[in-house]
Amino acid sequence: MQTRADRFPIRNTQLLDTDPQIWNWAQNDRLGTKEQVKRPNDEAQLQALVTAHPGNIAIMGSRLSSGDLLHAEKRDTMLIDASALTGLVASTPDTVTFGAATPLHEVYATLTGMERMLPSSPGVIALQTLAGAIATGTHGQGLGQSSIADEVQRMRLVLADGSILEIDRQHPWFGAAQLALGTLGILTEVTLKTIPLAIFTCFKNATDDADLESTLVEWNETFAMSKAWWFPEDHLVHVWRAREATPDEALAYQHNNRETLSLSSGDNSMNSTVERTLVHMQHDIQGAKGDKPFKTVERFKNFTDITGDIYQIYCRGIATPQINIEIGIPLRRAGQVIEKIKQWYAETHPHMHYPVILRCTGPSDAWLSPAGQEATCFFGFVVYYAADGTLSKDGVCFLNTVEKLLAEQGGRPHWGKYFDPELYHWPDIYPQWQQFREVRTALDPAGKFANAFSTALFR
Repeated sequence: MQTRADRFPIRNTQLLDTDPQIWNWAQNDRLGTKEQVKRPNDEAQLQALVTAHPGNIAIMGSRLSSGDLLHAEKRDTMLIDASALTGLVASTPDTVTFGAATPLHEVYATLTGMERMLPSSPGVIALQTLAGAIATGTHGQGLGQSSIADEVQRMRLVLADGSILEIDRQHPWFGAAQLALGTLGILTEVTLKTIPLAIFTCFKNATDDADLESTLVEWNETFAMSKAWWFPEDHLVHVWRAREATPDEALAYQHNNRETLSLSSGDNSMNSTVERTLVHMQHDIQGAKGDKPFKTVERFKNFTDITGDIYQIYCRGIATPQINIEIGIPLRRAGQVIEKIKQWYAETHPHMHYPVILRCTGPSDAWLSPAGQEATCFFGFVVYYAADGTLSKDGVCFLNTVEKLLAEQGGRPHWGKYFDPELYHWPDIYPQWQQFREVRTALDPAGKFANAFSTALFR
């Protein structure tokens, strides 16, 4: 497990195909060696590999996480590439079953073709696998839903002894399996709840942050989905609020060949703020305008209201190597945290090159979900890597300080992003922490699916 000093490592920008190491997606962490990787063609082969292997096992997925969950420190650790276990397996009128390694973009495209959607709002990045999204608590926005894991109806896992466990919502351990960090077994199939595909209209505007503590709650209580980007330096918030489209809006969308339809002329009220933010970014990453990090901010310029399906509107992230910290705070206390961030910002004026991201969800059933049992506001913070693989010192200082601030407020970090484990006393912030440990011991008594990170986490 990385220490506080090195948890944001320099990114390797010179990787060659001949490199014997397996790296995470951001290329800032070595997971193991290529010799450790096994790629089963089906579930039966996976069972045989797990049964025969005497050492530890880690599942790679799309490798978008920091690496801590995936490290194969011991030479005899086997890295499983489960990418063959993909695609639509079965469907009913209100469920779909996918191979667990199916990328989210394929899940979403398949559902759209079926005129269906998940009840949960998608995360912004669709490169990750379904199993990885479930295991780490990937979520979207909207108080009427929570994480993708909360739409799971049934899971099929290969356990440490090679046997199969099918677990559904009636099973007493379902809440543990919903978000398990890959520590209970290897997901092979996932059955998800679906609903009819809906069309939404998303209204975008810029507003000052004077009443953000109250308007954030109002936006989320009034609209099906809401997402905001807060620029504290300019006291400005860019907010998206979406509701189901009216019949006329939906018809216009259909006539536009079901492509995203702009409903207003470009609003330039964010342009000067965006330009100032781009100056910070240029200072920090020394890239060229048009590079991916710059595009993520430039999209706030000349924004328009739009009509589209849920994936067209919200699944719009640009995958860019970055350090991303996201901390969940109970929505009932989000206003207090916003006020503390305002006070801290006024006193210190921290250097930032990306706005604070604000997304709220309803309560999750998963025992280890940061949104467990109550509506939650997720505060997201991003620092991009420079072209040479380094991070700005100001950016790292900002991330360390703001995470400490939110941890002191009882925040719970997103498992798939970066966080400092030393800031959290897990049994205090997760009431079912001990129950999860007991399930983990029952299903994997020898710790076959453990590594240094998970061993320290659940000690």
